[in-house]
Amino acid sequence: MFELTDAAAEQVKTAAKEGGAEGLALRLAAQRQADGSIDYVMGFDEIKPEDIRVECKGVEIAVAPEYAPLLNEASMDYVELEAGKFRFIFLNPNDDTYIPPEEKR
Repeated sequence: MFELTDAAAEQVKTAAKEGGAEGLALRLAAQRQADGSIDYVMGFDEIKPEDIRVECKGVEIAVAPEYAPLLNEASMDYVELEAGKFRFIFLNPNDDTYIPPEEKR
């Protein structure tokens, strides 16, 4: 359903440890915007009985059922966009503005 890259998983684990959120799941939500793009929200939270649960690279992920269709087949990475500036990005084929990354040769 949803994947984390190695870099994203390590950063999520680091953030949980530094923020005192170890033992909580990474909760993800997604909402389609008027232009077809998708807006993402994430944070650490308790898992609820109705949540869809995914374990990826040692990170427990919780998604409310209403957000699952927009997150299906998506992945999250942690990348350096500018020198010294890292951030999470989502690669999501459900996003109308998604352009797949080029394969490295």
